[in-house]
Amino acid sequence: MISTYILDAGNLLLRWLHVIAAIAWIGESIYFVMLDNSLRAPRGQHARQLGVHGEMWAVHGGGFYHNQKYLTNPAELPDDLHWSFWKAYTTWLSGFALFAVMYLYRPEFYLVNPGSSWAWAASLTGMQANVLAVAFLVLGYIVYSQLCRRISPTMQRDGLLSVAVGVMMVVVAYLSVHIFPGRAAFLITGALMATCMSANVFFWIIPGQRRMVAALKAGQKPDPLDGMRGKQRSVHNTYFTLPVVLLMLSNHYSFIYTGPWAWIIMCLFIFAGALIRQYFVLRHMGRNRPVYPLVGVILLVLALWLAAPASPPAQASAQGNDIARVQSIMTARCVQCHSAAPTYEGFTAPPAGMVFDTQAQTVLHATQIKQVVASSYMPLGNLTKMTEEERAAIAAWTGRP
Repeated sequence: MISTYILDAGNLLLRWLHVIAAIAWIGESIYFVMLDNSLRAPRGQHARQLGVHGEMWAVHGGGFYHNQKYLTNPAELPDDLHWSFWKAYTTWLSGFALFAVMYLYRPEFYLVNPGSSWAWAASLTGMQANVLAVAFLVLGYIVYSQLCRRISPTMQRDGLLSVAVGVMMVVVAYLSVHIFPGRAAFLITGALMATCMSANVFFWIIPGQRRMVAALKAGQKPDPLDGMRGKQRSVHNTYFTLPVVLLMLSNHYSFIYTGPWAWIIMCLFIFAGALIRQYFVLRHMGRNRPVYPLVGVILLVLALWLAAPASPPAQASAQGNDIARVQSIMTARCVQCHSAAPTYEGFTAPPAGMVFDTQAQTVLHATQIKQVVASSYMPLGNLTKMTEEERAAIAAWTGRP
């Protein structure tokens, strides 16, 4: 009991830290993208002589700000430079720790997918599923990095690289949904994108900036590729941001990941987020292109249409309409966890606050029950051995008392 409480408390604190770090990182990232794209050519002759590449005037918080950007030739380089990396590292480290506590700690619940159409995936053990989940993050970043290095090493073919990364995400979405349960698949895909973002900071952006600073302090000319490569990876991080946030939130909405079109829905969310982000990037440049958010919204509507539950059968069987029959299934297969007093080891409270102890409580959550049971997502790992006949009875239930 105490160990379960400690696990839940650690989960809470890790989630809090993760959200705070992510807000700080994403907020700073979005600010610098806005700043970079809002710069205008310096107006004063003195600024141009000093090598100012661009500048922006802003008003905020009762004061005025004058931002200036130099490329690799500032007149002076102070020792108290502002570096942006700890927020990125803290976001990834806290996120992975949360993933370990939530998913890797109980892979038989959250990572094993006995309903997979791929026999080898359906037969994975908990440990094998853990190894495969971590491998997704590591190998996914390696593939992404190799695409960057081979397709556009000098940043001359970034358009083609963007297409390749888009194709990669489609493949990742397809594989993850067919290997892992839908909820885990969406989270792992988002975690892969977040891993690429953090790794971009750790392996490319910050080392390149350190080399540039060292060269300037030594009186040497910095390698322009360091700056160009850092900009390339920063741009990728910009377009990953909105899809990652959406994928991380998806685990609260089972209708998104339990249907037969889950991997397509995931792709639509990813590309919708990137298109909406593109709109704001262009707005900072003074170019209004409403077609981008319009197409993004269309993709989101299409995703929600694909995720919509099927209409109940016109004539449900008498057994299917019987709440007493449904409640008996809940009692046999679900209340071990979904109860005011869970009996399953490791649970001190019902998941998602859903309690099925009484018929009235079951009817209250009828839509969610029918969806996750029909898709075989619940019970998790089918640890309570729900039969196909029982699933059919719930699918035929009208959802009424």
